[in-house]
Amino acid sequence: MIEVTETPGLATLQDLGRHGSLRYGVGVAGAMDRVSLAAGNLLLGNEAGAAGIEVPIFPFAVRFTAACRFALTGADCAARLAGRDLLPWSVHAANAGDELVLGLPRAQSGCRAYLVLLGGVDVPAVLGSRSTQIRGAFGGLEGRPLRVGDRLGAAAPSQAGPLGIGVMPPALTLPLALDGLDAMRVLPSAEYESLTASSRDAFWAGTWKITAQSDRYGYRLAGETLAFEQPVEMLSHGIVPGVIQVPPSGQPIIQMSDAQPSGGYPKFGTVIEADLWRLGQAPVGSRIRFIRTDWAEALAAQDAVQAWLGDIQQMIGLWSDYAGAQR
Repeated sequence: MIEVTETPGLATLQDLGRHGSLRYGVGVAGAMDRVSLAAGNLLLGNEAGAAGIEVPIFPFAVRFTAACRFALTGADCAARLAGRDLLPWSVHAANAGDELVLGLPRAQSGCRAYLVLLGGVDVPAVLGSRSTQIRGAFGGLEGRPLRVGDRLGAAAPSQAGPLGIGVMPPALTLPLALDGLDAMRVLPSAEYESLTASSRDAFWAGTWKITAQSDRYGYRLAGETLAFEQPVEMLSHGIVPGVIQVPPSGQPIIQMSDAQPSGGYPKFGTVIEADLWRLGQAPVGSRIRFIRTDWAEALAAQDAVQAWLGDIQQMIGLWSDYAGAQR
């Protein structure tokens, strides 16, 4: 179906994650921006959790070895198919021999693109997921990033969404910023009150830089040094993506999709589920802000994301009904 013709590295196959195995020491993995992946699948008529290609470094290119519909979501990478410009967040059709090239992401459009094939990328599921877990070397394609020459097929589709259809990205329809910077909502966690009052205030008031020591395992932030009222020593305990830990350096670490299932650093807060996609699209070197929230607001935010995805599904359903009536 497709052959990888160019990749600087770290492009992987991901779905919505490997759930239910944390107790065995197996992390969740999955797309850093699950909303983009789910949207691409819905546009094509795939199951929302079908596997696609997550591309974090560019340029990235594939050649289609057979005719295929596909969707591009996530960062707007000035995509070109057989030399023709493509709209982002839309469904397109490729012929055998066409090459798709994803260039550098446009400013403020994110840092990760998702290429989704009609039917979803067809690789074996491991522990209920097709997501690549690089540290464990399993899932995806041989548990590793894609290489030039890799060939991937698609599963047989149960249906197909309309060609040429597209949506506005969630960054425009569900915006969230503070003082002109991308922002994420955070729930205070278990050791929140153990930090000094000035450190807690500095976290909410300050801007935080995503450092070059950041990856799918965790984002290391640079900003005001956070301090505890007294030293905190803890046994390793369970953690999940979104948890913000404070190591002895006082510079926070946010656990991301490939986070280990346990850790011993104190937990300051947790980025809510509804905003993890925003964090996943924040580039290394960018500056972000955090907004304190509560449980009710976190649930309402997740409802808003699900409603946005539901609108896509409804749109595709209406098109299918119309197309069926015209036959």
